[in-house]
Amino acid sequence: MKRKLSEPKIILLVGMMGVGKTSLGRILSKKLQLPFVDSDKEIEKSLGLTITELFAKVGEEEFRLGEERVMNRLLNGAPCVLSSGGGAFLSEKTRELAKSKAVSVWLKADGDVISKRTQGRSHRPLVPAADNRKIVEQLIAERYPLYSEADITVESFCESPYKTANRLLSELEKRAIIEVLPDETEETPAGVRTRYKKTKKQQRLYGYYKKRHNKRLFGSKQPHAVNHPSTDSVAQTEDKK
Repeated sequence: MKRKLSEPKIILLVGMMGVGKTSLGRILSKKLQLPFVDSDKEIEKSLGLTITELFAKVGEEEFRLGEERVMNRLLNGAPCVLSSGGGAFLSEKTRELAKSKAVSVWLKADGDVISKRTQGRSHRPLVPAADNRKIVEQLIAERYPLYSEADITVESFCESPYKTANRLLSELEKRAIIEVLPDETEETPAGVRTRYKKTKKQQRLYGYYKKRHNKRLFGSKQPHAVNHPSTDSVAQTEDKK
């Protein structure tokens, strides 16, 4: 089943760290045949430092300003599936730009899911590797009111990201944000047989089963083509007479 956007827009994934934005984004990009872009990776490429190193070097306030500039560039770019950092949607400028340039999707999860997925992860600058539940609850209280401004909310459970992707795709179809393209077989009128070129393997199988079929019908004697005399041979016979 093929799907495409009804109009050229960006699918923007927002939400806390650890909710599965990257995994979901990669699946959506394949199903919608769109490029996948990770805003954190774009920031790291542009500055040559990891997110953790940037937090340590310039502080969160300066980092957010740089993140805002990167999000502005990405949201003004070509249609794609864009996975944003956990704090990117906190910017009022980014939220306003997303309203006109993107369909924003909040991947929502409860504190238990986020705490479990971020436990022991050292690359999350705002969440300590150990005893992170208190910090997670604090971030939820600060961020969820702003995340709720997204166009669509999808619950993130402890399930396969493919299930989450299918639920989101169903919601996008209901809202006519994407459309399902008919299969090629559905475009062929009923009763019309399409011609196609057989592969070598198909040709060999066809020949094998044809021989078996003929053997069942005629036994060991295979049918031979009837040789009709040519007009030249007929003429020669007539001359001899």
